[in-house]
Amino acid sequence: MAISLKGDQEISSVPTIKSKALRINLNRDIYGTFAEIGAGQETARNFFRSGAASGTIAKAMSAYDKDFSDAIYGMEQDNRYVTQPRLKKMLGHEIDLMEDRLSRQKHPDKLFFSYANTVTTIDFAKQFKGHGWVGIRFQLDPLEGYNEIVLHLRFKETDARLQQETLGILGVNLIYGAFYLNDNPKDLVKSFYDNLSNDQLEIDMINFAGPRFMYVDNRLMSLQLLKNGMTNAVMFGPDGNNLLPAQVLYKKNILALRGSFRPVTKVNMDMYEKSKKMFLAEKKVEESKTQVIFEITLSNLTSEGKINERDFLDRAELLCSLGQNVMITSFQQYFKLVEYFSEFTKERMGLTMGGQNLIELFEEKYYRNLSGGILEAFGKLFYRDLKVYTYPYHDTESDEYITIENLQVHPRMKELYKFFKNNGKLVNIDDFDKDILDIFSRTILKMILNGEKGWEDMLPEGISDTIKQKRLFGYSRTRVRK
Repeated sequence: MAISLKGDQEISSVPTIKSKALRINLNRDIYGTFAEIGAGQETARNFFRSGAASGTIAKAMSAYDKDFSDAIYGMEQDNRYVTQPRLKKMLGHEIDLMEDRLSRQKHPDKLFFSYANTVTTIDFAKQFKGHGWVGIRFQLDPLEGYNEIVLHLRFKETDARLQQETLGILGVNLIYGAFYLNDNPKDLVKSFYDNLSNDQLEIDMINFAGPRFMYVDNRLMSLQLLKNGMTNAVMFGPDGNNLLPAQVLYKKNILALRGSFRPVTKVNMDMYEKSKKMFLAEKKVEESKTQVIFEITLSNLTSEGKINERDFLDRAELLCSLGQNVMITSFQQYFKLVEYFSEFTKERMGLTMGGQNLIELFEEKYYRNLSGGILEAFGKLFYRDLKVYTYPYHDTESDEYITIENLQVHPRMKELYKFFKNNGKLVNIDDFDKDILDIFSRTILKMILNGEKGWEDMLPEGISDTIKQKRLFGYSRTRVRK
């Protein structure tokens, strides 16, 4: 039995937290448990305060003590409790109890749910603002399997009480959205900030699962977080599931390759393979602690002022098929990307870029919004343990291969450029493939759209087959010219 909205009062486009909680409470079919660890029972409190909670709340609990929590949900081998595995144990355990203790024959129309969070708020020294995992496992039909929404948040407020209140509001938004906005996941994600602002918290990961979300692409949901300004960076793995950047990058050596990857070409992969080889050869870099990131900026996904979601998924599909972790960010400037990485690691980092990108890196116009201009940007960029691996480009007019040795920057930037080059911060990728330097993504894309032949040879092995099989980038068999 799917949820019916008949009989519900009309609510404004952005309902209050009290009205959301009350609407849930007045629905006689919704029934579940609240398990909250780390910041108090703020979500459950909102439901109690709104009234009529006895028909909704089966149980509300907080297992603060680790030993007591372990007795309920089991021990964590790594002794960490603010984690996604812990949250999933909580959700699963509470749903199992509901199913075990309540008879389906007696309650044939009940829609069970378990809501849980495990969080840590700001520490006493106010150096770490805190973060947490929040999730809900729920039914939309008693004869269907359970759906699940899991998200990760980072607090921005500097007061523990305010963080607790923010968590309580987010919890109500999540439960309300799960039951009343599930048919439009984009609106559901946007509703997480109802009665909140992005000055209060950041949501940097979300995953949907279950029968009602079978056709939801979690990578697209990540993109919604960026579009809505809920975070500055999202990441997903080769399997298409979203990853928590902090978890993937923590204490790692990071090598990042920025590009449009529209589509990914032989040049992109040669840049990746050659720079990775050089990066791993560094004394300070351990392969087992190295994370390679293919990064795309949000501006790279924008066409005519709008983000083309189909185009985004096409790029993601190819990079995932190559077994890569992909990061989408709002950082147009490299120094901001490096600053972001530095939140999670102090280990050596590397940026891989083409010669043209290196020229742009030294252009002052990109730093006019900084009070210290390009010097401030470069201070933030190269203050870290960072190297820039530069892939040459072919100047067709002079037939020269442009490397860091003969690359021309603005005259005012020559000494600055020379300083970083001489100090080993800028490194040539010498072992490059001259036969592929004139391959460009834009040329390949145009050939695909026009039905021309020959573009297949410009792509890594297997990529052209994927494009054809899945009709990516507007490919059409009927359009191919004979």
